[in-house]
Amino acid sequence: MMIAAKTVYDKIQEDIQQIPLNEFLLSPEEASSLRSKKVEQIVEKHLTSQEQDVCARVLNEIHTWGPLSDLLEDESITEIMVNGPQSIWIEREGKLFRHPDSFFSDLSFRNCLDRLSHEANAHITKEFPTADGAFRDFRLSMIGSDITQSSVHLSLRRHPKNPWTFLKLADIGWCRPEDLRIFRELIDKKKNFLVVGSTGSGKTSVLNSFLNLLPENERVVIIEDTSEIPLPNKASMKLLTREDPQNVLPAIDQTQLVKRALRLRPDRIAMGEVRGAEAKDFLMALATGHEGSFGTLHAQDAAQALIRLEMLIQMGAPQWNLSAIRRLIQMSLDFVIVVGREASGQRRFKGAYRLCSLEDNGFLLEPFDL
Repeated sequence: MMIAAKTVYDKIQEDIQQIPLNEFLLSPEEASSLRSKKVEQIVEKHLTSQEQDVCARVLNEIHTWGPLSDLLEDESITEIMVNGPQSIWIEREGKLFRHPDSFFSDLSFRNCLDRLSHEANAHITKEFPTADGAFRDFRLSMIGSDITQSSVHLSLRRHPKNPWTFLKLADIGWCRPEDLRIFRELIDKKKNFLVVGSTGSGKTSVLNSFLNLLPENERVVIIEDTSEIPLPNKASMKLLTREDPQNVLPAIDQTQLVKRALRLRPDRIAMGEVRGAEAKDFLMALATGHEGSFGTLHAQDAAQALIRLEMLIQMGAPQWNLSAIRRLIQMSLDFVIVVGREASGQRRFKGAYRLCSLEDNGFLLEPFDL
């Protein structure tokens, strides 16, 4: 089917190339309208005798998302990665597979990117060659050819429509049934903690699961770069950062949002990902009475997470010495939850660790088990 559709598409493009760029005595608007009509006539002529699946594939290539159309509808696909018009990869159950289909031309690939950029309001330029946004149920990220030294690269990560719960995670073997008591304990006793893991380890899914343990009358303020986490109840709210590549509007970062969140009467604060100078303000909020708050952090294990946290706090407070930074962590953080992904692609709960004490050479961590 793909070969037949590609053949039809190439014939359509050959005929389109024969259309005059302008018509005699027509305004640019009239010429454009006439050209559009002629293009539609050419497409209709070539598709009249074709099979339905060939017609659908060609129309997708011309008008919508080309080879991505079916992938966007497949709920089993968690991520779509496009390294160029001829290289499409998908993630399913934690494993990567190459998609057998591809874009029929560089032109249709560029047109698809233009449509995605418009819908996601995420545009790359020479000055700003990267962009992030939200497209339907996906988090969209684009990187321009100036950086990749090849084609524009596109990544679409799917947000689950049905947020994870710990019961669902236990059912698929993510943790032991007895581990569920640990998570309930952290929420019920309003402990402050971080969920840490590597890329693709499921940190956001675990954060969603913790939010689903909260009662209906607790107000959570969620802080994110990109909207991925659903609100757990009607009392809660979300704050999103803002970046404007055109520099028309001032940027709003997570540091500013943490300060704003403190004025919104939160019972808890949930940080989508601690990744910069906002670590200092987030932990200071935890240390001054906002118990039961949590977030995620990119790290391989609990010890590495604390070292990285020290570095991030120093970004927000370069004048602080290491002793002051560690005292802040000790005052504000109770536990580190570690998640990971095995070679098979299966995501796993790796353990919960309690910060027992601060020693001369660093923190003492103790595995936590009820």
